[in-house]
Amino acid sequence: MFIKIKSKAFNNAIPTEVSPILGIKVPQINILGSIVRIVPLTGDSTLTAQDEPISNTIHLNMNTRQVAPKYRFLRQQGLRPSRHLPDALIIGVKKSGTRALLEFIRLHPGVRAAGCEVHFFDRHYNKGLAWYRQHMPPTIEGQITMEKTPSYFITREAPRRVFQMNPSTKLLVVVRDPVTRAISDYTQAKSKKHDMKRFEELAFTNGSAGGVVDTNWGPVKIGVYSKYLEHWLELFPMSQLLFISGERLVADPAMEIARVQDFLGLKRVVDEKYFYFNSTKGFPCLLKSEERSSPHCLGKTKGRNHPHIDESAIDRLRKFYRPFNQKFYHLTGINFEWP
Repeated sequence: MFIKIKSKAFNNAIPTEVSPILGIKVPQINILGSIVRIVPLTGDSTLTAQDEPISNTIHLNMNTRQVAPKYRFLRQQGLRPSRHLPDALIIGVKKSGTRALLEFIRLHPGVRAAGCEVHFFDRHYNKGLAWYRQHMPPTIEGQITMEKTPSYFITREAPRRVFQMNPSTKLLVVVRDPVTRAISDYTQAKSKKHDMKRFEELAFTNGSAGGVVDTNWGPVKIGVYSKYLEHWLELFPMSQLLFISGERLVADPAMEIARVQDFLGLKRVVDEKYFYFNSTKGFPCLLKSEERSSPHCLGKTKGRNHPHIDESAIDRLRKFYRPFNQKFYHLTGINFEWP
């Protein structure tokens, strides 16, 4: 298996040479004035690797099951892939755009992220940090390790646990109009359980918009962002939190991702050239990603149509959330301009 290198910066390939490590002829390519040899990482043909060079940096997308001896060539080149605890976490909020944020920032060669939600700080904390580290992707020096689990934001023990792991952890929070977020949360649940009650029956104590808002129902409860943020601010300074607008992430992903790159201390590599807008889904899609080089959207669930909700129910929920939204604006210093 050979590393595949794709870049507009490639010049024509130059003659091959015999690798002193492998004893076989390997091609050389001139990238921005540097000679890169395209060689197999190991004799194991099952190894998968991809290479996305930016300047002279090699970015590896390695199968997490591979072990260190399979990277002897990289080691001899001074690149030593290893697993690290996360430098940054996308901690929430559910159904606000956390998956989109993860996929967008993973376009950056300086970011490696766990592909699935690990749920360490809420469900698997008793398994220990060594277990958590093994769920992180291998990285090379200079790359940021990231993980996303939206339920961390609302888990009472999570702030303390993250702080004990690393008090310098950078935290990313994607937020969205809590009424729209609640409806999206309900829509996802209903897609898995078709006999669910109507939204209005679950959101209000008497089963209609004329009743009291049921703050014990998960989709409603999560939207009280200020309550959960206060727990995080007991341990982390605001300088370590970045709040991303879910609405702006859809309307102008390049702008929001620019803010994320600045926050993480990364060069602005991901820009508008990486995105296109799918008018049918009403959602931004990718011209390429870490896994695929062809244009594609994030998945069939993104841009899912919401069911009809009574306007009176929406109005009641907006009035309910308004004071909590104002408190959230005050805490973050950001007016998200939700209705």
